[in-house]
Amino acid sequence: MQTAVLVLADGTVLEGFGLGATGHAVGEVCFNTAMTGYQEILTDPSYAGQIITFTFPHIGNVGTNEEDIETVNMAAATGVRGCIVQAPVTGPANFRATRHLDQWLKARGIIGLYGIDTRALTALIREKGMPNAVIAHAPDGKFDLPQLKAEAAAWPGIDGMDLVPSVSTTQRYGWDETTWVLGEGYGHQTAPKYNVVAIDYGVKRNILRLLAKAGCKLTVVPATTAAADILALKPDGVFLSNGPGDPAATGVYAVPAIQAILDAKVPVFGICLGHQMMGLAIGAKTKKMHQGHHGANHPVMDYTTGKVEIVSMNHGFAVDTETLPANAKETHRSLFDGSNCGIALTDRPAFSVQHHPEASPGPQDSHYLFKRFVEMMGESTAAGKTGG
Repeated sequence: MQTAVLVLADGTVLEGFGLGATGHAVGEVCFNTAMTGYQEILTDPSYAGQIITFTFPHIGNVGTNEEDIETVNMAAATGVRGCIVQAPVTGPANFRATRHLDQWLKARGIIGLYGIDTRALTALIREKGMPNAVIAHAPDGKFDLPQLKAEAAAWPGIDGMDLVPSVSTTQRYGWDETTWVLGEGYGHQTAPKYNVVAIDYGVKRNILRLLAKAGCKLTVVPATTAAADILALKPDGVFLSNGPGDPAATGVYAVPAIQAILDAKVPVFGICLGHQMMGLAIGAKTKKMHQGHHGANHPVMDYTTGKVEIVSMNHGFAVDTETLPANAKETHRSLFDGSNCGIALTDRPAFSVQHHPEASPGPQDSHYLFKRFVEMMGESTAAGKTGG
């Protein structure tokens, strides 16, 4: 008996088998091409409001653990609305596993579905774009399909939606945890060199870890923090984090703060939504993508080095290159579709990238960007422009 359904906004019904939490949830369906790292993906706050289809068929076979979670607030509900996999989830086969994926999904409140043709669903998304849908799991196999169809059709979608308030911290906190080492676990930064304020639009743990490892004393602040309060902390640099939703909607309150920080000539580094916020702050525009970029195998050209790097990506919006002002140069570009993946300002110490250099999950080709940020702060501090 089939116990789960995916109901698209156009009325299409895909039947499968349920796992994880029961109930139903509405969201935007995207596909992710990563072969592993599903636990990090399912706890990435940038996926708020989305239902993830994994194109790799064997998801869940290494189980789950308590260390590979990217959401900073362990008690908070995950942002992702559901997950779809092709094959039944087998028992965990990894020495780090502590729970079966099904149990972990239940604990996180994530509705799962398996047993549908994920390749066909991915092809549909590539052809028609990311659809709104309802994912539902009922052990008795009984669903009110007309009601689910109506709910999917009525959901307004992520375009125009500010989802940052659902994932950002509500209070300031410090961070000193560094990256994980086999046999040792996570370390701690005990001798930081630079004072960095991280604006949390939905930040991932491994981004904070890599900043700490690079020599930063981190203070994480809510997304709505005013520029005056940030500058009062006398930062050597400001980091703009990743996050979910439509950047233009978040920019209503985020852009004025970023503009003031840029005007103060404080070094700024942005990732993902932070990159889009940077673009909006300098006068560029963002646009909704047809199918988005979600995976750990995306080729990007870095024009500052002339090298191609393979990166991890997760975004459904992009900075429109044609709208970049004269004081911004494009530093990175996707080799899949030519979309913008990085900018640097020529008149202020600021740069940002669309992809996820923290590689959690994904390749570590872009780890150098954290060093680049630290070097920028060093140059600025030496010149006497910043410092705290």
